[in-house]
Amino acid sequence: MADATRRIDKALDKAEQALAKLDAVHGAGSTASAEERLRQAARSSELLSSVWSTPPAERLAFRDGWRLSDAIGGATPGFHGAKTDGERFIRISADQIARYQQLLYANGLKGSRRRVLIILQGMDASGKGSLVKHVFRQGNPMGIHYHGFGAPTAEERAHDFLWRVERELPRPGWIAVFDRSHYEDVVMPHVWGTLPEEEWRPRYRRIVDFERALAADGCAIVKIFLAVSPEEQKRHFLGRLDDPTKHWKFAMSDLDARDRWDDYMAAWEETFERTSTDFAPWYVVPADNRWYSRAVVSELLRDAIAGMDLVWPGFDADVDPDEVRRRLA
Repeated sequence: MADATRRIDKALDKAEQALAKLDAVHGAGSTASAEERLRQAARSSELLSSVWSTPPAERLAFRDGWRLSDAIGGATPGFHGAKTDGERFIRISADQIARYQQLLYANGLKGSRRRVLIILQGMDASGKGSLVKHVFRQGNPMGIHYHGFGAPTAEERAHDFLWRVERELPRPGWIAVFDRSHYEDVVMPHVWGTLPEEEWRPRYRRIVDFERALAADGCAIVKIFLAVSPEEQKRHFLGRLDDPTKHWKFAMSDLDARDRWDDYMAAWEETFERTSTDFAPWYVVPADNRWYSRAVVSELLRDAIAGMDLVWPGFDADVDPDEVRRRLA
């Protein structure tokens, strides 16, 4: 562990140094070209990614024959450092995400269809809400859309199950974060029998086709299941009872779901098997250590935007830099 921590600290030091160079090339008076700035951003991101012994996109992607019990618990696959290392990683990565978000947003304004949809799923108290706060701590609210999906309203039930999802999709250049999603419309009736099987089971194919069309239209889809253990969930539930500022988070229905834990796990495993695809894979993330799950999502998001190979948009056709300087003289 000591050797791994030293290796991670060294990689984080180099990533911070690369960020400092990035600040310099973006600073006032810099003559660095847009291409040079992008290369420096990519270099910083690559150095940061080197802290992982195996990239999360490879290590945590759902595979045939895989079971949720393989992920639930306090393991930190691919990251061999301590909590302090993970928190330092998140801080540096949040800075880089903010920069890539600006690049994505600029491209969206200039006609690009590229955008990102992050889907967060997990049992109650798996850390979905706090994860968003930490990963986007330096993000620009103008360009990030968060939406939490609860039980369908009467209006939503009157429409197709994807209707309410389509209304919340990210605009070009934006990042949308779904706290729960259209997957609830498969898992809940699977567990509770609220719909006939012949009605909810075809939704697997509908979802795959829906996500295929999104991906083809330029939307990167990052689907995360935060795999918390029953023991860790219990600890958080009891903490909510003892903390008057968290009483609002608790509902008796949370215990009903906990009583059906095995049924939920079976339903989610089937969901992964039916809907994890090359264009929209599922990542199953151990979530007992929240710093770890936040680091994983931060890495996956940063990698998704960096992998788009975006460039900084140039001037509009009618902009003459020499004329602008003359008029501002």
